[in-house]
Amino acid sequence: MAFESLIIPFLMFLSKATTEELCPLRRSIDVLEGEYFFLCFPGSIRESLHSKPYTVTWLKESEGKMNSIQETHRLVLNERFLEFWPAELSDLGNYTYRFSNGTYVMSQKWFLNVLKRSKDSCFNTNHLSRQVVEAGRVHTLKCNAVPHNKNITIMWYKNCNIHNSANEEELHFPSLIIEDSGNYTCVVSISHAGKAFNTTSTIELMVKDGAAEVVKLEIIEPGETYVETHIGKEVILNCTVFLGYSNGAKPVYLLHWLDKSLNSCSENTKEEQSICEKEYNFDSGNKMYFSKLLWIKTVKEEDLNCNYTCLLQTTHKPQLKVFKLKKGNPPDLHPHVFTTGIIMAVFFSLVPVLLVVLSVIFKVDLVLFYRDITGKDDTIGDGKEYDAFVSYLKDSISTNVEERKFALEILPKTLEDRFGYKLCIFERDVSPGGAVVDDVQSFIDKSRRLIIILSQNYISDSVMYELETGLHKALVERKIKIILIEYMHISDYNALPKSLELLPSRRVVKWKEDKSPPSNSRFWKNLRYLMPVKASKSNIRLHNNSMSPISEEGTQGTTVWWESKTFL
Repeated sequence: MAFESLIIPFLMFLSKATTEELCPLRRSIDVLEGEYFFLCFPGSIRESLHSKPYTVTWLKESEGKMNSIQETHRLVLNERFLEFWPAELSDLGNYTYRFSNGTYVMSQKWFLNVLKRSKDSCFNTNHLSRQVVEAGRVHTLKCNAVPHNKNITIMWYKNCNIHNSANEEELHFPSLIIEDSGNYTCVVSISHAGKAFNTTSTIELMVKDGAAEVVKLEIIEPGETYVETHIGKEVILNCTVFLGYSNGAKPVYLLHWLDKSLNSCSENTKEEQSICEKEYNFDSGNKMYFSKLLWIKTVKEEDLNCNYTCLLQTTHKPQLKVFKLKKGNPPDLHPHVFTTGIIMAVFFSLVPVLLVVLSVIFKVDLVLFYRDITGKDDTIGDGKEYDAFVSYLKDSISTNVEERKFALEILPKTLEDRFGYKLCIFERDVSPGGAVVDDVQSFIDKSRRLIIILSQNYISDSVMYELETGLHKALVERKIKIILIEYMHISDYNALPKSLELLPSRRVVKWKEDKSPPSNSRFWKNLRYLMPVKASKSNIRLHNNSMSPISEEGTQGTTVWWESKTFL
C-alpha cells in the first residue's frame, strides 16, 4: 500500500472523526455492470486539511500511465466523489484520488472490478459478503449500497423474493433462527438526469447453532511495500490487521514494529523525538481492524536504506510486512508559486513592450530632453550661417497683419531669444537694393531649414518662388529640410506645387491662438524637434510639464504636425 493511502486511517484518528458516507478503504472493490456506483474519499480527512486552498484530481490508469478523468454525462466528478451513471465493463481498472493543499499531498487508490450481471439470479455470487451469526442473537443487516444522495427508495429481497418493502436501510432480526439463513439483497433505486438507476448489495446470512465462525487474522497486503518520500519530509507507515467480525470471538494476537526503542506518540511528544508509534482500532461495517502507525517526523538520507518491519503473531504462522522508503520525484510546484511565476513572467515580458510604446508616444519629449542634458550641437562646422530661413507673405494687404507679426515677432522671440536659434528673415536681415531672386537663393543656401508660413494669401503671392526654390533644394539637391507652418486656415491645397507631394510627409504644424503661444506648448516642441540639433537656452524643466504625441522627420523634407491636412 502506497504512503498516500496508508496515511488515511492515521488522519482519521487525529481528527477524531468517522466517515459519514460509505467510502471504501479497501484496495479492491467489486461492482456490478449497469448499476450506479461511486468512489469517494473520506470527508473527515479532507475537512481536517482544507483550511488552505486545495486542488482535487481523479485519475485512472491507462496503458501504465495515470490520466486525469474528464467529466461526462456518465462519469460525474463531485469533489471527493467519482460517480458512475452507471458502471460499465470498460470502467475496470486502477483509480486514484489526489488531494493537495500545498503542504500535504494525499491520495487514495482503488482497483475497481466490474462484474457481469447474472442472468439467472438477482445477484452475482462473486458480489456478496458473508455474515455468520449464532441462533438466538439480535442481529441487523445494513444495506451497504446506500449512496450519499439520500433521495432514494430501498427494497429488500431474500433469495430473490421480496422480503421487506418498508424503504429501510436496515433489516432487523430480534432473535435469529436457522430459517433466517439466506441471501439478502437490498436494491436501491435513485433518479439521475431523468433516468432511474439501481445499485444492489447482497449479504449471505448464515445462522448457526453454536459459536460463530473462526476467522483468520491477517495483515492487509503483507510483503514488501515501497513508499515514496523526500529528504526532510515526514512519513507515516501503516500496518493494519484484519481481526474478523464484530459478532465474532475476541481475537488473540500481537502486532508490533521490530524496533524495541520506539516510544508511543502523544500530544506531548518532544520535537527531538524523530520516530514514534501509535495504535488504534477501527471498524468498517461489521469488520474490525487494528493498526499500528510508525511516524517518522523527518526523513534522513540514511532512512532510505532501512527496512521497517511490522510483525503479526497469532496462533497461526507469523506474518510480516516490510516497508522500504525510496526517494520520490520532485514535488509539484505550489499553485501560488506557479501563479506568481506566470504573473511575473508576463509582467517582465510586457515591460519592454511598454517602454517601446512610451518611447514612440513621447519621442519628441525624450529627444528634446536628451538634447538639453547633453548639450549636443550638430551645427558646428557645417558651413551654414542660419538655422532657418523664414518665408512668409510680405505684400502689404490687410489680411496679413497678424501673419507678419507672427513671422517678425513671435517666431524669432521664441526660437531666437528663448532657444538660441538664428533665423534669417528677409525683411529684417537682407539689405535692400540687391536682386531679390539671387538674395533669396543665397540665404536659403546659408540656412539649415526652410520655414514656410502658409496662408491662403501666401499661395497667390510672389513668395511662392521661395517655396519652389526650397522644394528644389530639398528634393533635388538634398541640401535643406522644409518645415511647413499653417498659421491661417488654407481652404485649397491644390494651388500648392505638386512637388510638395514628394516630401516624406504631407503634414503641417497648425498654429492655435489659444494653445500655441506658451514656449512649452506642443507647437513649439514639435517645431524645435525638427529644427537643427543645437544647444538650448531653456531650462530642462520646461519640457517635463507636457507629454503628448510625436512628430516625424524625413530624410529629405521635414514636416511638423499637430492636425492632419492633406494637400491633395
